[in-house]
Amino acid sequence: MALTELDDGTVRSMEIGAVFSDFVGKINSLDFHRKDDLLVTASEDDSVRLYDIANARLLKTTFHKKHGADRICFTHHPSSVICSSRYNLDTTGESLRYLSMYDNRCLRYFKGHKERVVSLCMSPINDSFMSGSLDHSVRIWDLRVNACQGILRLRGRPTVAYDQQGLVFAVAMEGGAIKLFDSRSYDKGPFDTFLVGGDMAEVFDIKFSNDGKSMLLTTTNNNIYVLDAYGGEKQCGFSLEPSPNTTIEATFTPDGQYVVSGSGDGTLHAWNINKRTEVASWSSHIGVASCLKWAPRRVMFVAASTVLTFWIPNTSKSTGESGMEFEARSQGEHLSQ
Repeated sequence: MALTELDDGTVRSMEIGAVFSDFVGKINSLDFHRKDDLLVTASEDDSVRLYDIANARLLKTTFHKKHGADRICFTHHPSSVICSSRYNLDTTGESLRYLSMYDNRCLRYFKGHKERVVSLCMSPINDSFMSGSLDHSVRIWDLRVNACQGILRLRGRPTVAYDQQGLVFAVAMEGGAIKLFDSRSYDKGPFDTFLVGGDMAEVFDIKFSNDGKSMLLTTTNNNIYVLDAYGGEKQCGFSLEPSPNTTIEATFTPDGQYVVSGSGDGTLHAWNINKRTEVASWSSHIGVASCLKWAPRRVMFVAASTVLTFWIPNTSKSTGESGMEFEARSQGEHLSQ
């Protein structure tokens, strides 16, 4: 189903259309390509997997036993990804790799981080990308160069995100502080700092809405906040059930009108931001969803734990031409590859 203006009814009608259950261990992270109908996952079984989301089909699996597969994101090329390492960080220093899924080659290693990378994002406009690590640094890189292009030293666990225009990036750090930088002159320091009032928990994840007007924060104490990206004011906040062993991910819909999130009790929730009300609650069917993202150009989101699920609108509750074939052949069918 092609992406049109979402409404409460369409969001409420979302249900599982495809299931992939052949992972051994948890899925660590996943990412959609901005322009192509592709999804990539990195999981604890050291696999990186590429999916065609239009047809719910596994295209390619590669294994990375030496380095493991932790955080992952697409570059601009549909078969190239950046992947962070889980193993041998202290010996090799090869914390990040630029991988070609097409021929399973490592195109470049990026050395610098001394501990695990916990946040990774690609610039939407050029070959720059950023990584935040438990070594309390954010590093700025260029795909074409081995050497790190810039370092920000921080307190606490850093989380990074570019806005959709690639002109601004946000760094969240200890004490609920969000610092905004001009991506062309970040060395001059942040041009603005927001404090998430009253919540001193570390920010696990940060995302900008597509229109750049809002930011979505997920904190380690199970709260979700939507902030005004210009002034930092809190637009709304939602509390989740705690999840002792899993951090929860939340996602904006592409129109920026809804937030969808997992929760520590294994449910998924959707909220209408403007009305500040919950519009849907589902059983995830997979336990606590540690990864959750909405596809950039489709009425679809994916939720993952040790199982990957594709969620699409129920055809009997919502109509649409594009994507009907996927919906028709997916209903009630486990598409395990």
